[in-house]
Amino acid sequence: MRDVQDVPPSLRERARDYLDAGAAATVAPTRDAATVVLLRDRPVTDSHEPAPGPEVYLLRRAPSMAFAAGMHVFPGGSVDLRDSEVGHLVPGRGWGGPSPVQWARALSCDEGLARSLVLAAVRETFEESGVLLAGADDASVVADTTGADLEGDRLALLDRSASMAEVLQRRGLVLRSDLLRPWAHWVTPEFEPKRFDTRFFVAAVPPGQRPRDVSGEADATVWLPVRDAVRAHDRGELDMLPPTIVALRELAVFGTVADVLAAPREVRRVLPRLFDDGGTLRLLIEDAT
Repeated sequence: MRDVQDVPPSLRERARDYLDAGAAATVAPTRDAATVVLLRDRPVTDSHEPAPGPEVYLLRRAPSMAFAAGMHVFPGGSVDLRDSEVGHLVPGRGWGGPSPVQWARALSCDEGLARSLVLAAVRETFEESGVLLAGADDASVVADTTGADLEGDRLALLDRSASMAEVLQRRGLVLRSDLLRPWAHWVTPEFEPKRFDTRFFVAAVPPGQRPRDVSGEADATVWLPVRDAVRAHDRGELDMLPPTIVALRELAVFGTVADVLAAPREVRRVLPRLFDDGGTLRLLIEDAT
């Protein structure tokens, strides 16, 4: 990957201060994070027409948020200590799909971090959208998450009185890691005061489940055709950070969610580099070494 993008307007003052500071600029450490691109198929209205492409679920982060305020993003967030709790979640007993060892290879990290990233992806998706990638066994998925019992579990995750492993174990549920696909790996540019080392996953919304506007970090949510989201961004109607719009451009070429999930994918680490292009602040986006 190699691309150049303008720095989003809301970040330009911060980026300019960083460049002006030169060697005296401070670079914040990164935190591991996981983000999930939730997709669903759009209905085909004419059997002779090609599939119209999937729809994507986007949250608009509240203006008060310290990171990416006002930006349209996918559900996700930082890995925390809860996500290192294993509980009963081992392959064949509570953990369905690729093993942590297989995820470690796909995500280019050690097994412990891979397990935590997958747990964080499932937890954050449940916390921020109400979608739960788990089922009674490794071939099923929870059909409805709107009941008071699971909503109570979601709130317990939010106030950190429970971990994802504890919730799944108490419910006798299997974490469905096979419902996730690795998609990308982005590191926040060095000029940002709050930085993340984020793995991006894609997933189809399970049958029967519906994402809900339940995130306290967002002030709006929307389903949009992926191609429409790209066009709206290009018209200046939807603010997005580079990882979000790059992912949407990549997904816009697919006709169905199944096509996305079946696509071979090699995940490479990307660290956007800030530079001044004749007075215009831009980001060089390319695979990091």
